[in-house]
Order: sequence, then C-alpha cells, then structure tokens
Amino acid sequence: MGLYDRYLALRLRRSDADLPETVALVITERDLLTDGAYATLERFFEWAVRYGVDTIVVYVSVLDEEVVPTLRRELANLRAPTSVAVRGPGDRHAADAPIQISIGLGGQSEFATAVQKLAERVDGGELAPDDIDEAAVEEHLVFPTAPDLVIKTGAERLSDFMIWQSVYSELYFTDVNWQNFRQRDYLRALRDYQERQRRYGR
Repeated sequence: MGLYDRYLALRLRRSDADLPETVALVITERDLLTDGAYATLERFFEWAVRYGVDTIVVYVSVLDEEVVPTLRRELANLRAPTSVAVRGPGDRHAADAPIQISIGLGGQSEFATAVQKLAERVDGGELAPDDIDEAAVEEHLVFPTAPDLVIKTGAERLSDFMIWQSVYSELYFTDVNWQNFRQRDYLRALRDYQERQRRYGR
C-alpha cells in the first residue's frame, strides 16, 4: 500500500461516518477482456471485505449473450475470500452468497421474472393479490440485496442494472477504466460515501 493509500485508509478509519455494508460494482464484458481484469476483481473483493462489506454485487453488462458461458466459467472460478454465486440470463433462483455476480441479467428482466413468480403463486392459490407489496417483490428477485453504494467505472451510465434495488443507493462514478482501477480508487469511493448524507428518497 502506497503512502497516499495509507492516508486515505487512515481518514476512513478516523471518520465517525458509516462505511457501506453492501457494495455493487458495474463493469462490462469488454472490461474483462483486458489483461489482469480478473486479478483486479479478486483484489476488489479483498478490499471490500477488508473495509467491512458484508455483501458484494458485481454486474457485468454484456452485448453478446454468446460470451455468457465463458464469463460464467471464469467468474465462478475466481479466487475470493468467501463464497460466490453467479447468475445470468434465464436464471430464476436467488443469488444467496456473500459475493453475487450478475452476467447480463438486466434489471428489467429480473423484475419481470419476479412478477411472473408472483403471478404463478397467485394462480396457484398460494398468494392473494392484496398481499403483494414491496417486500413480496424483493423476496422474488434474483439479487434481493439493496446496495448502499454502487460504483461504476469508465463512464456515467448505469445501463439496465438493479433498477429496483438501487433506487436509494449512493452512486459513485469514476472515469478510471477497470484496467486501471486501484485500491486508492476504491478508497476514494468509500470516502465519498462517508461524506454524503443519505436521504433514502426523502
């Protein structure tokens, strides 16, 4: 850890402000084609855990669904400090691990799947329409955890990412591309989070 990184880490620890418990990272399939991309992701997991994150969500946007099987295989074999759940297009079961990875499973599709599951339960007599509320929707999402902080590298555009879960998340955009993302960039995101006053829609 360099001198500047140590300075940032010290400021984080001395602050009375909370750190995020759930962090989401938005990258693209192109980001993962660069040299060292998977190693950077492994380091990102380590940084997040070191600074108190309980749940990590990684969303990989894809333009070509043919790459999904390859990405799924590579991401499922990452070296990680805790268990990893990988989900992609067509998956309906909730990601139930501390590290959750979405490959091209957009927020609109995920929300539509949750609605279909609820409709099936209503049709089967398990659930009354009047009992469908926000909690019922969240229970049927593939990625049920709402991130405190969402980090997007490379550009100020989120794509179709966790449209339900991230409604009250703090968004952090950095123009640093994934291939150049370092620990200091993550610490800057945490420091920015600490300096914000969360309003949760109020």
